[in-house]
Parts: sequence; C-alpha cells; structure tokens
Amino acid sequence: MVFGIEETTINEIHRAFESGDLTSEELVDEYLERIEVYDRSGPKLNSIRTINDNASDRAAELDQTLSESGGFVGPLHGIPVVVKDHLETTDMPTTYGSEAFEGYYPESESEVTQRLREAGAIILAKTNMPDWATSWFGFSSIAGRTKNPYNLNHDPGGSSSGTGAAVAANLGAVGIGSDCGGSIRVPSSFDNLVGFRVTPGLISRSGVSPLVSQQDTAGPMTRTVRDTAKLLDVLVGYDNRDDLSGKSELAAVRGSYTNSLNEDGLQGARIGVLRDGFGENDAAEQVNDVVELALTTISNLGATLVDPVEIPDLNDYLNETMLYVLQSKSDLNEFLNERDTPVSSVEELYKNGQYHELLDLFIAFAEDAPSDLTDHLEYWKRRNAQHAFQEEILSVFANNNLDAIVFPDVQVPPPSEDEIRDGKYETMTFATNTIIASQSLCTAVSIPAGFTEYGLPVGIEFLGKPYDESSILKFGYAFEQATQHRTIPETTSS
Repeated sequence: MVFGIEETTINEIHRAFESGDLTSEELVDEYLERIEVYDRSGPKLNSIRTINDNASDRAAELDQTLSESGGFVGPLHGIPVVVKDHLETTDMPTTYGSEAFEGYYPESESEVTQRLREAGAIILAKTNMPDWATSWFGFSSIAGRTKNPYNLNHDPGGSSSGTGAAVAANLGAVGIGSDCGGSIRVPSSFDNLVGFRVTPGLISRSGVSPLVSQQDTAGPMTRTVRDTAKLLDVLVGYDNRDDLSGKSELAAVRGSYTNSLNEDGLQGARIGVLRDGFGENDAAEQVNDVVELALTTISNLGATLVDPVEIPDLNDYLNETMLYVLQSKSDLNEFLNERDTPVSSVEELYKNGQYHELLDLFIAFAEDAPSDLTDHLEYWKRRNAQHAFQEEILSVFANNNLDAIVFPDVQVPPPSEDEIRDGKYETMTFATNTIIASQSLCTAVSIPAGFTEYGLPVGIEFLGKPYDESSILKFGYAFEQATQHRTIPETTSS
C-alpha cells in the first residue's frame, strides 16, 4: 500500500512501520519535503524556525533498532514532532522568538523535549513564535509574520503560532506548544486543531521560558484527540527540576489517557454553557453561529446542556487575577539570570529595541512592571485571587452538578494581518476566553467546531476541573468523532 502523509496519526504511522510500508527515515524526508514546498516556498507559511539537521540520522537509527529487535523503543517511536522555539534544546538553537538570541544554544535540555526523545520521538523542527510568548498573534522579531494556512491573509494565533500553522499544514506528525493565557488553545482554535492545556504542574516547566510561571504549561497540539492523549501519556509526570510538577501526583488518570476515549463519552454528561463567553458584535456572530451548531451536536450526543450557567463576577475575577504585566518581567529576568545569555534582562531587550513593534504586552511590562515582587502587595493579592477564582468556578460545577463548561475559545474569528497591524486587535484587549482556565489554574481543551461562512476555523473549549483531564478528553473525543471538522487547508493540500 502507498502511505499517505496528509492527516496521518501516530497509530497509522506505527502500523505502516510494522507492515514495512514506511520507514521513519522516509517519513522524515516526506515532512522535510513538505516544509520546503509549503513553508519555505509556495504559500510561505513561515511556521518553521529551525530544522533539526540530525533528524534523518536519528530516524535511520530508529529504523535499524526496529529491524533488529522487532519492537519500538517507546510509544512515540519514529514520530516527527515540531516544537515551539522556547522549549530549550541542546542540539538545536533556541531563540524564544527573539532576534537577540539568533544562534543561541542552551546548556541543558527541557524536560519536555527530553521525554519526547526518550519515548522515541524525533524533534523534527523548532517552530516560530512571538518574542517570549507575549502575543496572541504570529509576529516575532526574529521570524517576522507566520501565516494561517486556512487563509494566508489571516493570523494563525499565538503564541504557539508556528506549531499551530505547521501541524495544521501537516509539516509534522504532532506538535508541542505552551499555554500561559491560552497560547495553545488560541492557535488551535484558529488552525482547526486539538489543543490541550493541562492543570499547571502536570507537565514540567523546566527549560521553558516563563511568562506567568504558576500559569505556564507546555502541551500537545495535534490533529486528533487520540494523538493528544498519546502525548499526554509521555509528557505528564514529575521532574525534580520543577517543584510544581509534584502536582502530577494528583493526576486523575488510570493507566493511559487513551483509556478515556469513548465515542459515547458525552452520553449522560452535564455540560454548562457560559453565555458570558459569547461576543455580541458582528465578528463574534460568525463564531457564535458555529458554536450554536456545536451545542446542538453535544445535546444530540446525549449530554444535558445547562444553558446558561454563570460564573459570578467573571469580569472582575479576570481583571483581579491578571498578572501578565505585573509578573512577567520578574519571571523572565530570573530565567535569564540563570543562564549565560546574549542579553541578560527584559530592560536590556527593551533598551536595545530587540522586540517586534506589535508586541504591546512586552512593551507594557518592559515599561511598567516592577523588577522585584517580593514585597509587592498587589502581586500577592492577585496570586490569592487566582485561587479564589478557581473556588468560584468549582462552586459553579458543584451547584449545577456539571462535568464541564463550554464556550468559544475566542469570541472573534482569526484576525487579518491588516486588522492587527492597524491596531484593531491587540494582545492586551483581545477577546479570548482562554484566560478563564489559565487564570483559575484549571484544565481545558480546544476542539475544532467548524468554520465561519468565510472559511475560517472556530474552536469550542471544554473547561474542566483541575486534574480532571480525562473527562475533557472523553468529551472532546466524542464531539470530534461525531463531527470530524478537522480538514487539511487547501493552501497545503497536494
């Protein structure tokens, strides 16, 4: 049989390895060819920052191991993965999206990429991102603009912009992003992907540049829920370099996360609909129309919709728990101080003008944030408010006997390049609902919900209780299997 690379999954790749229809080296070559055709040429998506020169050699080693032993070295044997370029890798440069870090090699490997390698994965490439993960949009000082493969004039979402565009365009089998305020789920919504945010602490943060450290987490960006679950099996766990990862002891999973996947997973579930997450302008109506159809599907799949539910004082909580401006400079400076880097502080980056001009969040904390938060009363108030916000959300779950809460990931469709450059949309004021889960330290998943009348992807978010990743995987899988909204972009379809 002829193996088809487009929209392939981990299981399909492994079956092709076992049957002898495909080798890992052939697979790597096919992805590298697609990167050349679609990322470097053709639509020029500009999603890939650095290709791993050793990818083919590593694939050949894995092929030899399989040939000699008859078995895989791990659950991701031979799977090419694209990784956001602020997860540190010692064999490839890590730029954090910053022109100041061109050619910078970290001294140690991130726990996430190390776990991927140990599971047999091949780090195929590092993906573009806005400087220091400081934007909802795909603009960086080192790489310029990344395009949305579903409409090249529109944005792929940020800050995991390159991973989103690359996985959507089938430039890698699966991808890794990171999520502080929604940097996995926004590009997953905009690029028609599954994007998963675990409860902070389940996946190690070591070797990943921070934005708001207690909110930060790396995570999967994939074309299917099953591939997301397979990546979670590898990524979730304790790392003695990251104290927060001790929370992985609370992970509510039995065996594999794939055991949660059930086509009837929404049968009997109680799903709250957060109407306060629906926008009211003309752009929002395009998203709302898609999500309303998704809600009908969820109901038809046997779930009870509790519509509406309300999180009391939601806007007040979102304002009181927002720490991006207040905390990010301190966290980044600490990160830089721990390394021998070309630039030693946010202040130096700002003074040198080494940032993209559209990064209003970076500019805000570079100009206004305190350098030391030790005795900063407002900071500690906001940290405490995050736990109060989580308690309020859990009360909504309890009072309504809910299993999840749903709403659009983002209240508007993917913006155009012109809308961003003209200042219609900015990171500091963008209408994304992903901050709800982030600032309450909860878990959430974005699932493809369909397309607007103009062909732009829309994601629906399932918000779950902390450490209840298995439930929202189950709900997302049931919705995915019933709808199959995942389609390859026309701009990268051969």
